[in-house]
Amino acid sequence: MAAGRAFLRAAPSSLAAGAGRFAFACPTALPLTAAAAAATGPHRRGRGRCYCSASDAPPPPPYVLTTPLYYRLLDKRVVFITGTDEHGEKIATSAEACGRNPKDHCDTISNSYKMLWADLDIEYDKFIRTTDRKHEAVVNDFYSRVLDSGDIYRADYEGLYCVSCEEYKDEKELGENKCCPVHLKPCVPRKEDNYFFALSKYQHQLEDLLTKNPNFVRPSHRLNEVQGWVKSGLRDFSISRASVEWGIPVPNDTKQTIYVWFDALLGYISALLDDGEKASLQQAVERGWPASLHLIGKDILRFHAVYWPAMLMSAGISVPDAVFGHGFLTKDGMKMGKSLGNTLEPKDLVNRFGVDAVRYFFLREVEFGNDGDYSEERFINIVNAHLANTIGNLLNRTLGLLKKNCKSTLAFDSIAAADGISLKDNVENLVDKAKDQFENLLLSSACETLMEIGNLGNLYIDEQAPWSCFKQGGESAEKAAKDLVIILETMRIIAIALSPITPSLSLRIYTQLGFTEDQFRTLRWEDTKWGGLKAGQVMMEPKPVFARIETETDEKDQSSSKATKGGKKKARSQGLVEA
Repeated sequence: MAAGRAFLRAAPSSLAAGAGRFAFACPTALPLTAAAAAATGPHRRGRGRCYCSASDAPPPPPYVLTTPLYYRLLDKRVVFITGTDEHGEKIATSAEACGRNPKDHCDTISNSYKMLWADLDIEYDKFIRTTDRKHEAVVNDFYSRVLDSGDIYRADYEGLYCVSCEEYKDEKELGENKCCPVHLKPCVPRKEDNYFFALSKYQHQLEDLLTKNPNFVRPSHRLNEVQGWVKSGLRDFSISRASVEWGIPVPNDTKQTIYVWFDALLGYISALLDDGEKASLQQAVERGWPASLHLIGKDILRFHAVYWPAMLMSAGISVPDAVFGHGFLTKDGMKMGKSLGNTLEPKDLVNRFGVDAVRYFFLREVEFGNDGDYSEERFINIVNAHLANTIGNLLNRTLGLLKKNCKSTLAFDSIAAADGISLKDNVENLVDKAKDQFENLLLSSACETLMEIGNLGNLYIDEQAPWSCFKQGGESAEKAAKDLVIILETMRIIAIALSPITPSLSLRIYTQLGFTEDQFRTLRWEDTKWGGLKAGQVMMEPKPVFARIETETDEKDQSSSKATKGGKKKARSQGLVEA
C-alpha cells in the first residue's frame, strides 16, 4: 500500500452498541479515498474514557468504522488506525528506481501518508506498517493455521502477471496487447514454483455467503461483480513468490516470501494489537475482530470479497460483515494519469482551497460507491454556493443584525423563540434524515440534507425580514429578536451535524455562537436536539467563517466595477446586512 495502497481503520459507532465489530478501509484512489477518510475527522471524542456500569460489567467493545465522524458523535470510544502495506515486488522496484533500499523507501512513503492525513485534518491513534514485527508474527500464525487446515500446497504456476496489481491475470480479462485493464500496462509471462492456497475448496461456502447475506458486498452492483467471479469458478492462487526477496519469509520455506496480498490483508487484524504487547493472531482477534465493514477501492474488490473471506474461513476466523467498494475519480471527464498531466494532488487542493472545501466537495459531489468527476469550475461553484453563501452568509447576516439591534445578546431561549414555528419541526426532521443517511454511508445525500436545512434558514430570514421588524419597534421588534434566535439555533444544529464533513468550519461556526472549543470537542449527536441556545448568551463578533473562493472572472469583474465607479469599491463583508 506504500506505493498507492493504504489501509485505514477508524472511528467507532454506537449504532450497534455491543456489537464489538470493526470496519476498515483499503483506499486505492486518492484524493477520492482521502476525502472519504477525511470524514473520519480530527476529533477523537470520548477517547480513553471508561464506561463502567454499577455492576462493574465490562463495557461493550467499540464498533469501529472508517468514514463518517458522525459515529464519533454517538459517545463511543474511538480508535483510529491507519497504515501502509510495504512488501512486494512493486515496492522493491520503486525503491530501486529512487536509489533507496526498500526499508528507507517505505519510511519515506509512510511519512508522506502521515503528512497527508494531517493536511486533510485527520488524526489517528495508531499507524500500522506491514514491516512491523507484530504484523509479521500475526502473518506467521495465520499461515500456520491455513497450512494445518490442509489448504496450502506446492506447485508450479505459469501465467500472465501484472506487477502493478501484483496479481496473475486471466487472459480473457486483458485488453489489447495483453494489457491490464486497471493499469493499462502489458502483463508479463511468468512461471514459478510457489505455494498455493486452495481457494477452489471454498467455492460453495462463498456462494452461500453471497446468497444468504446479499449485504456482504455493497453497493449492489459490486455484489453482482463478485457473484460473477465466483460463479465462473474459483481457481487456487499462489500465496508465495520465489523471485521476490522483499517480503515476509514463508515459515516452512525461507527461500520464498509470502505473497503481498496474503500478507497485507492481515494488517486489518494485526492493527488491533497494542504496541509492546505479545503479538499473536489469537491475541489480535480477541481485540475486536471481526470487522463490520471494509471500505475499499473497486479495483481490489476481488481480494477483499473473494480471497479474504476464504482465507479467514480456512483459518477458522469469522469473515467481516460487509465490504463496500468505492469508485474512482476522473478529471474533467477524463481518466487521470501522469502522462496526461491531469493528476490531482490532495495537498495542492488543500493549499489552494482549504481542507473544509476539499472534504466537502468530494463527499458531496461523489455518491459513495460510484465513480466521480472533478472539475475546478464545479468545485468552486459548489463550495461558494454551499459553504460561503448558504452557510457562511446566513450566519454572518444574522450575527450582524443581532449585534446592531440586540448588542450581540440573545433575548430568548431557542425553545421559547420557536414555539409554534414550523421551521423547528422541519429542522428536526431533516436532522433525523441526515442521521440515517450517515449511518448508511449516503454521505452525498447527508450533505444535501444539511444544505436543505441551511436553505430553509435563508428562506425563513428572508420571509420574516427582521431588519424591517426592528425598525417598527414594539411587538415587531420582539418577534424579530426571536427570529434571530431561531436562525442561530438552526446554525448551531448545522454546525454539529456537518462536523463529520467540515470539522474546522463547524468549529468556527460554533465558537461564533458563544461556545468554547472545548465545548465543541465534547459535542454528541444528541446535541443536535433543538434548544441549545439560551437567553442571555452572548455571540462573538461576526466574522466570515468561510471565505468565498475568488476566480479570475471575479477579479476581472471587480476591476471593471472599480473602473466604472471611479475607482470606488463598495465594501461588503461576507453577508453582513445593513438593518
